[in-house]
Amino acid sequence: MNRLAQLFAVSTLAAAAMASHAQPAAQPVARAVAATTIAAKDGTPLYYKDWGPKDGPVVVFSHGWPLNADSWESQMLFLADQGYRVVAHDRRGHGRSGQSWSGNTMDQYADDLAAVLDALNLKNATLVGFSTGGGEVARYVGRHGTRRVAKVVLVGAVTPIMVKTPANAQGVPMEVFDGLRKASLDNRAQLYKDIAGGPFFGFNRPGAKPSAGQIDSFWRQGMLADHKATYDSIKAFSESDFVEDLKKLDKPTLVIHGDDDQIVPIETTGRATAKLVRNARLIEYAGGPHGITDTHKDRLNKDLLEFIKR
Repeated sequence: MNRLAQLFAVSTLAAAAMASHAQPAAQPVARAVAATTIAAKDGTPLYYKDWGPKDGPVVVFSHGWPLNADSWESQMLFLADQGYRVVAHDRRGHGRSGQSWSGNTMDQYADDLAAVLDALNLKNATLVGFSTGGGEVARYVGRHGTRRVAKVVLVGAVTPIMVKTPANAQGVPMEVFDGLRKASLDNRAQLYKDIAGGPFFGFNRPGAKPSAGQIDSFWRQGMLADHKATYDSIKAFSESDFVEDLKKLDKPTLVIHGDDDQIVPIETTGRATAKLVRNARLIEYAGGPHGITDTHKDRLNKDLLEFIKR
């Protein structure tokens, strides 16, 4: 038996011995781990992260497509170190949450966010939504009100509506989303590589230096998601109309958007959203792509902290 095998055998025996003498006092640890998943009203498991001091001011994050809570790690780590309690869940069908066949709609996403807030009894929370998550936050307000909400931040959000319609003549043509659906069915693994290696982080711009790590992280998160959920979500984030939801937003609101966002163009989303929400403040990141949570994370962290502390 070589040295590595001996070490493995010794550690296994030690673990078994410890387990045989374990006391009931160890049970709360298991319960704490299990508590990282809660059930939506239809029973779908929703995975969540809950970082920072539990008595700190609450900030809740909603992620973009096809990502999960990991996409917020830079902001969550920064704010947790500042004394904030930061919570982020994986949307149903994404990351480590349950892969329900149905329910991949904006209404259900908003109800799932409500389930997280209610289960953890979060109050006076700042809700931060990125891209699809911005729509999720807006629809949450439209369906559940602002009883648990102190402030709202919409980052590169899909609000008020993305797709081109008679009422939204400058929106993104439906053909773009049909192409996205086709690419998803043809080879979604390659689609995620192409999105991350191109427009999402702005790596297709002249002089840009692509980050293999950021591309791989996007791809990994996308491939953790359920194929059905990510396919259905294209309709949810592109065709949902959030105009009436935004009109119900009666809390201080910050809109942050990159002015070189090739995924969610700023003119019909970020700028239009800021005009619809009463007393909203708009911050534009010059040259900022869609993925500013990574490419402009230091500035975003600073802007978030400054807004939340007010």
